[in-house]
Amino acid sequence: MACFLVPTAEAVVTTIATKVIEKKEKNNTEVSVSADEISLESTGKIPFSKKLKWLNNMLWGGSALLAFEHVWHGEVVPYFPFLTAAEDPASAAEMLHEMATAGVMMAVLVTAVWGCMVATAGFLEKRTSDDKAAKEERS
Repeated sequence: MACFLVPTAEAVVTTIATKVIEKKEKNNTEVSVSADEISLESTGKIPFSKKLKWLNNMLWGGSALLAFEHVWHGEVVPYFPFLTAAEDPASAAEMLHEMATAGVMMAVLVTAVWGCMVATAGFLEKRTSDDKAAKEERS
């Protein structure tokens, strides 16, 4: 009925957090410039704001699909109160229960999958930096 509202709320919060983190990362970026050449040193790590965008994309995409599905089934309508379950108290209680169970579980699952993605990216970043260090030692 309204389970898509929970991941949507999380998506709003993470979008705001991403914007704040991007500003902080932009202020902390250092570029060294000399008269002869411009050198940019890359650590080979993905910024956290970019990783948080992965979560945003997953949440916004899933929420949009769920919202479309609820519109398709007539549970969301283009007139007030927009959610057909909000019309009577018994249906509203059922809707809130669905949001608390299914909606929260969907948001937790998407966030857990994102956490696995971030952990895998961190592992690959570490492995890449270790490989670079090993090659430099050999030369």
